[in-house]
Amino acid sequence: MSSERATNNVTQNVATDNAANVAINNAARAATDYTIEELMIAAIARELKDDELGFVGLGTAARAFTLAVGIPIAAARLAQLGHAPGFSIYWGNLLTPALDVIPDALLQDAYTHWPAAASPADVGYKIDMVTRGRFDVSFESAPQVDQYGNLNITELGGASPPKTRLVGCLAQTEHLAFIKRPIIVTDLSRRAFVPAVDFITSVGYYRGEDSRRALGLPGPGPSLCVTDKAIFDFHPLSKKMRLRSVHPGVTLDDVLAAMGFEPVVDGPMKETALPTAEEVRLIREVIDPHGMLFQAKRLSA
Repeated sequence: MSSERATNNVTQNVATDNAANVAINNAARAATDYTIEELMIAAIARELKDDELGFVGLGTAARAFTLAVGIPIAAARLAQLGHAPGFSIYWGNLLTPALDVIPDALLQDAYTHWPAAASPADVGYKIDMVTRGRFDVSFESAPQVDQYGNLNITELGGASPPKTRLVGCLAQTEHLAFIKRPIIVTDLSRRAFVPAVDFITSVGYYRGEDSRRALGLPGPGPSLCVTDKAIFDFHPLSKKMRLRSVHPGVTLDDVLAAMGFEPVVDGPMKETALPTAEEVRLIREVIDPHGMLFQAKRLSA
């Protein structure tokens, strides 16, 4: 081989290696321009595993839709595009819908004609899957969450008749009873995070410690609570909500001021990992380019 050809080969190899390194660095580089929703999406996506099946319900509108549907769907698709290509979802009544072709408008006609592996007409089919333990993860939201992860989407006021009627349980009760890793997705506020919910629609860890197991519920209970200010899990013994990380720019005092009870805080304070620049690009350009899943305010790191 001539010295000129050898030099060209070395130059090409170096160029290829440099391009690969640039791609790797871009993928790992933390975003400096992101929304709190994008941070929540990335955090949830990292919890999803390859070949798992998750359930996403049907939200109502505005912020409730963003929390119950938009963020979970975007997280599922982000996981599919990265470390968990085999992750699947059951969205409403669609089993494994094609998340790469989200309609430009989520209207009834577009929804019912969405390409999907199956669209069972009977809601009992999904409930049967839930009670048989077929779902690995679900995404839950509620206007009231208490210190043991119990959820209330039934009524507010604690009186009879109640002060306010809410949407009702739908199938959320079964989700928290049977699904392996329910993830709560909601905004952090004193109004929402209360010591005890006015009505237990869905049982988290009930009264803490072994009280859930004493009820005979087969599922292990909620795994995480992802909010706009922090992420929580649950203490393995007391089953009380435990602070796992605070989002960048948020302090412990900010979190405590937005809660009606004090969570468990043990060990050094951790900061929630930022989404990478590539994750933000995928969310904006590939997953939800038309802004159908959520609309949000951008933040800067």
